[in-house]
Amino acid sequence: MTTRRKFLKDIAIGTTAATVGLNARSYARILGANDRVNFAIIGLHGRGYGHLDSLRANRNAVVSHVCDVDGRELDKFAVAVKEKFDRAPVKERDFRRVLEAKDVDVITIATPEHWHAPMAILALQAGKHVYVEKPCSHNPHEGELLVQAQQRYGRLVQMGTQQRSSPHTIEIVKKIHEGLIGKAYLGKGWYSNTRQSIGAGKQVPVPEYLDWELWQGPAPRRPYKDNIHPYNWHWFWHWGTGETLNNGTHEVDVCRWALGVEFPARVTSSGGRYHFADDWEFYDTLVTSYEYDGKMITWEDLSCQGKELDNRSRGSTIHGTEGTVLVDRDGYEVYNLENKKIAEFKVGTKSTTRDLVSADSMTDDHFRNLINAIRDGERLHSPVREGNISVTMLQLSNIAWKVGRVLTLNGTDGHIVGDPEAAKLWQREYEKGWEPKI
Repeated sequence: MTTRRKFLKDIAIGTTAATVGLNARSYARILGANDRVNFAIIGLHGRGYGHLDSLRANRNAVVSHVCDVDGRELDKFAVAVKEKFDRAPVKERDFRRVLEAKDVDVITIATPEHWHAPMAILALQAGKHVYVEKPCSHNPHEGELLVQAQQRYGRLVQMGTQQRSSPHTIEIVKKIHEGLIGKAYLGKGWYSNTRQSIGAGKQVPVPEYLDWELWQGPAPRRPYKDNIHPYNWHWFWHWGTGETLNNGTHEVDVCRWALGVEFPARVTSSGGRYHFADDWEFYDTLVTSYEYDGKMITWEDLSCQGKELDNRSRGSTIHGTEGTVLVDRDGYEVYNLENKKIAEFKVGTKSTTRDLVSADSMTDDHFRNLINAIRDGERLHSPVREGNISVTMLQLSNIAWKVGRVLTLNGTDGHIVGDPEAAKLWQREYEKGWEPKI
């Protein structure tokens, strides 16, 4: 097997030295003002289709390569690319071949989460820009490495918190910062869904269409079971990060953005797996809080109980000394202290907990922002340094839940203070030869 170490040795001389020191503007000059940006989509089940639709909506983008370890997904997705771009993409099972392709400018990562940071780091080392779905890492240590890699190799990394590119969210956050509701001091995010049981998996032979070895990649090896691929890996600590990172990233990131805060001083989480008895290793119900000096953020997860809050299955409220803002993907509402609605804006679609696997304007705008940053030096809306703060916070809430106690943090970098047992969960073990390094 070609390991990460050998791959890096093969590409180091040809690409890394050439990429160090290139910023977005200098890269734009190389690209050429009238040229399209070539994208490779990696990870084609589900969210990859959202990437495809949004890239098609941007006239300066083309999908030149597609990649997945599942041969069924690869063939099916290539047909969809041909229909949308009137050109057949290059198909690859191994993402390392994509990174070797000289004509790929950007990779988008919609793989299982244990691959996000290791793959993004390898892409940066190969001279590629990156669009990585949230969360940008599987654990806090990886997030730190990814931020350092972006700074070292000089390429752009946009994290897929697409609400950062939503015009109405940008507008209302700006108004909050300008004092619309006085001093904003509390952000509340929530998510509700009716996910079903994943049952008890059975060890079975690996399907012939799946490269299970490469699917596992940096994760220590485990036998294949029939309730992991293609989606339920989310609910196993070995590969996923639970609902907190799967969906809470969006709402908590909006709350943090609106309050203008970074790492909290304390994190508390409580909940459990209450709805079903199965292989699901995370909670299905969680209440978590992030405490700051004079401010707080809370997030509530109901993965298997679909009762909506404020008539929405997901959203955020920002509470201040003079009123409250409710904001979601559909728009925003402003209330005074007497709970009277005094302003609102509607996009025209109801926010939903469904996975975004088709066209949506926020993702269109988020990719457009990345393309403009590559071509013209536009500021990224969700650069990985910013996105990683929200991701690390949510990973810390998972750690707080796992150890069953409040975590005290270093407010500068989010590291756990005074709890060696919890601090051990800052990073994970890796399959030998696949450890992410910069």
